[in-house]
Amino acid sequence: MSEKTYLQALNEALRLEMERDENVFILGEDVGQFGGCFGVTQGLFDQFGESRVMDTPITESTIVGAAAGAAAAGLRPVAELMFVDFIGVAMDQLFNQAAKMRFMFGGKATVPMTLRMPQGAGIGAAAQHSQSLESWFMNIPGLKVVIPSTPYDAKGLLISAIRDENPVVFLEHKLLYGVSGEVPDESYTIEIGKGEIKREGTDVTIVATSLMVHSALEAAERLKADGIEAEVVDPRCLQPLDKGIILDSVKKTHALVVAHEAVQFAGPGAEIAAMVAEEALDYLDAPIKRVGAPFCPVPFSPPLEQFYIPSADNIVEAVKSLR
Repeated sequence: MSEKTYLQALNEALRLEMERDENVFILGEDVGQFGGCFGVTQGLFDQFGESRVMDTPITESTIVGAAAGAAAAGLRPVAELMFVDFIGVAMDQLFNQAAKMRFMFGGKATVPMTLRMPQGAGIGAAAQHSQSLESWFMNIPGLKVVIPSTPYDAKGLLISAIRDENPVVFLEHKLLYGVSGEVPDESYTIEIGKGEIKREGTDVTIVATSLMVHSALEAAERLKADGIEAEVVDPRCLQPLDKGIILDSVKKTHALVVAHEAVQFAGPGAEIAAMVAEEALDYLDAPIKRVGAPFCPVPFSPPLEQFYIPSADNIVEAVKSLR
């Protein structure tokens, strides 16, 4: 294993899959010689050329539509949108075409496309470039939704996404690109839909996603000083959701806090909370608590943006309120 950043792990996954399968290609705005808005595709244009690392016009509907069509025709496109916020102009291509094509053709058509999109606040990019929209995609049958929190998970899950026969929405938090961790140099896969316990605990389950996994781990260390052992569960994917790992943890700890950066109202935590309430209510010793962003656009003002983003403080407060 080598120490790699989240960004390097993604880049390596793309390179390995493109070397392995000539049907894998990349398309998006500035993904070629520029190397991508955040640098994830850097160096791939030089290695594979413009026929496999394709710069597109500034037209997200074209990017997603071309990826869906190419996938249906037998290729394995990896499309990149600069920001998840821009998916709004490509809704029909993703939700009505890519997500439904296999179903509408009775399984005879497959759409093995991966749609990579940075999301999340924290870089002062304001309301139109800072949202966390994972719950939008969770609600569409036919889409898989992957949201890795570590470099190791990012590489293994991206390789799995590219190899999957279905459209995969792959969400990357901007503040994770510089996070480092141990990552194997060789190719490996992580099963889509299989979560992981990031920290063992006995007193409360904290289910967290993406950047909030790191906040949850920080909160768990602070809670330990107060004699509270928190278990941190990272689903890694929201569709399909690893219900088993969450339910098993709740049955052990008898308490649940769900943390994500998406707005709390109708966010992914609402589905997780409802699922636990339906299937493990008798194991809970306290109400489920959710930690999420307030129901407002992401502020541009740095102090307001920091207030907007859920933090380890919010998670600690939620856990202590259960006791």
